[in-house]
Amino acid sequence: MQLTRRTLFAAPLIASPALAAEGADTALLAAVASPLRSPAFRARDRYRHPVALLRFFGLTPRQSVLEIEPGAGYWTEILAPYLAAKGQYTAALPVGTAFAKREAQAFLDRLHSNESVYDDVAVTLFGPDGKLGAPGRFDLILSFRNLHDWLEDGSATAMLAGIYAALKPGGIFGIEDHRAPAGAPLDMKAKDGYVRQDYARQLIEAAGLNFVASSEIGDNPLDTKNYPDGVWDLPPVLRQGEVNRGKYLAIGESDRWTMKFSKPG
Repeated sequence: MQLTRRTLFAAPLIASPALAAEGADTALLAAVASPLRSPAFRARDRYRHPVALLRFFGLTPRQSVLEIEPGAGYWTEILAPYLAAKGQYTAALPVGTAFAKREAQAFLDRLHSNESVYDDVAVTLFGPDGKLGAPGRFDLILSFRNLHDWLEDGSATAMLAGIYAALKPGGIFGIEDHRAPAGAPLDMKAKDGYVRQDYARQLIEAAGLNFVASSEIGDNPLDTKNYPDGVWDLPPVLRQGEVNRGKYLAIGESDRWTMKFSKPG
């Protein structure tokens, strides 16, 4: 799906001093500071650190960028306008299960509901085989908190192979996920949502990608990682409802590892 390009911002935006101090380019600062972003997403910035994270992954405005499973669109609100003028943002949506189909349809409905914002978003669909479109197409592929799901459903190997194939030689794979304690028993299904960083790196390197660097951007020492329903008891899901809600809100979103890999070339 390809929509007709339009201009996102109706008026100049002034980034906050805190964002400007991070040294990001003007277009990225404007995309993050945009008043057109959802208030609920803006409230999550203190946990997701969008400027610092995208800088770490090496985002530039001329790249072809693929985000895998964009969910409700937190990153789409930033990446789509940022890349509209000179680059390309593509969202990879899952198909196959009923849940995946609902997730994909909800995302497409979001795009169609505001085409003046999302007019340059491209969409590709993928199934359990992990194929993400034409080989060697993307400069940067991003995965935000998806690996634990791929481990749980057994698709991790196929997805990582698909990521390797879809990257250009020299392209970058940026990934984050909920961090299991380094000394925790290895749970290859990540049933509580937490993934050991060393295991994640092992899997990704086995797919042929080279480790570049890691970052503590998503560090949260308040996350004790021992909740009745796993990481989903923390915000934004708050699966326990009103039970211990104040406790979970005080902890905040999960402790996350962040890593960057490159495709040889």
